[in-house]
Amino acid sequence: MITELSIADLGVIKAASIEPHPGLTVVTGETGAGKTMIVTGLGLLLGGRADPGSVRRGADRARVEGRFQLTEAELVEAVTDAGGELDEDELIVARQVTAVGRSRAYLGGAQVPAPMCARVTEALIAIHGQSEQVRLTAADRQRTLLDRFAGETVASVLGPYARRYAERRAAAIELERLRAEAQSRAREIDVLRFGLTEIEQVDPEAGEDITLAAEAARLHSADDLRVAVGAALSSVAGGDDEPGGALSEVTAARKALEQGPSDGALAELGRRLAEAGYQLADLASELARYLSDLDAEPGRLEQIAARRSQLGDLTRKYGSSIDEVRTWATDAAARLLDLETSDDRIDQLARRVGELDEQLAELARRITAARQAAATAFADRVVGELAALALPHAQLAFQVSPADPGPHGADQIDLLFSAHPGSELRSLGKTASGGELSRVRLALEVVLAAGQTGGTLVFDEVDAGVGGRVAVEIGRRLARLARHSQVIVVTHLAQVAAFADRHYVVAKSDDGQVSTSGVLLVAETRRAAELARMMAGLDTSESALAHAGELVELAEASRASG
Repeated sequence: MITELSIADLGVIKAASIEPHPGLTVVTGETGAGKTMIVTGLGLLLGGRADPGSVRRGADRARVEGRFQLTEAELVEAVTDAGGELDEDELIVARQVTAVGRSRAYLGGAQVPAPMCARVTEALIAIHGQSEQVRLTAADRQRTLLDRFAGETVASVLGPYARRYAERRAAAIELERLRAEAQSRAREIDVLRFGLTEIEQVDPEAGEDITLAAEAARLHSADDLRVAVGAALSSVAGGDDEPGGALSEVTAARKALEQGPSDGALAELGRRLAEAGYQLADLASELARYLSDLDAEPGRLEQIAARRSQLGDLTRKYGSSIDEVRTWATDAAARLLDLETSDDRIDQLARRVGELDEQLAELARRITAARQAAATAFADRVVGELAALALPHAQLAFQVSPADPGPHGADQIDLLFSAHPGSELRSLGKTASGGELSRVRLALEVVLAAGQTGGTLVFDEVDAGVGGRVAVEIGRRLARLARHSQVIVVTHLAQVAAFADRHYVVAKSDDGQVSTSGVLLVAETRRAAELARMMAGLDTSESALAHAGELVELAEASRASG
């Protein structure tokens, strides 16, 4: 339930605030005064399109703020998840629109995307504007209304049906794709198998191309390396023709210290000379081994060249290096496994689609039966309401016809209507006038609201195209709705406004340059005068005041009688 709505610089409204009654609140005003801005403001809180043209002329932004009583645990959790907070059980929702088209939404003090805000507010408010009459002629809308009336009998089956339908659709799409790709898949399998066989025959090791390149470079320089290493080895350990070398000199130095007088300071130097000798001996051994390896494998260079040629064939096809070739092989093996199991997947999907078709057919049959049962009862109750709304001969029926399976079942819903006796029932949109559509819409809502509580229903010009006694009955029905839900009505008819628990009037002023409107609460003592103004335009007319007084008495008596 909304407890307060504040509007600033929206349309012709500079600043206004209303506190809707928990029952029936009406908003009235002269044509062009801006009373529909109340509905526009609520629409913005519901995530409606932010139109910069709705910002009042001369202002840089418009702002709408609504305060809601919120006790539903699921909605409270949604607000908390969005980063918002509640003040006890009250939620503040705000929307701001700038004159340049920027929009911001706030949920419990947290700035959020407008659609996130709408997910909460749509569960709290339902707006029935002039567009609802157009929507009412659409088959999807008619199906939704019928399912609302059917309640759990349809909802309990429609949920499992929708889940299976989504699964069936996904499975059918994948199945169609796999079948369409059969030839290309076969070609890809051949390519992958050939490549993996080729790589497996060569069996490259990680980094082998780099290792062989380095070894080849070394073997190509074997003569130069032999001279260099031989010279180094001779300098370290001496040679056959030239004994001595660094190792011999270090050994001699160490012995010289050992043969001299004992001295603590020289002992450390002797130890370091010994270590240097050991390192030189190790170095000499490694140099000798390296020199020996240069001559250990005759023909090694030719072997390396042949191996590098094999590896080169792979890197030309599968990667710029052997490591990339190995990565390609890993990925290709996984892809090949996926492709080779596709036929199994096709069989599996085909079986699953068949199973789901059988399940969907059974669920659709149950949904159809539930809708057909609800259709008769719903139509009978709506016809009863239409009789009270000055359509005593109206006929109405929900036609449930077979249709291709869809996400909501396998039914085509068509709301048929006839306003006159002997007239053929035809689709509502093809036969009903604007006034008749208004009454059908209200009758549907009255029936749907029976036995339900909570939420806010907003009606914009629900009385369009009607007047007189019909308007009184519309007011009576709106008052009945207000027993179960909070109802806010924008109206131009005094007969409807007379039934209000709280009455606001949008008053327009003009300074010669800018028209501005404000919203005023009509005191109980001024109700009759305001109703008289709405009927005759003259709130001081005795006859108008008398008529208005009669309306107020009629409304009070109607409420008292229940």
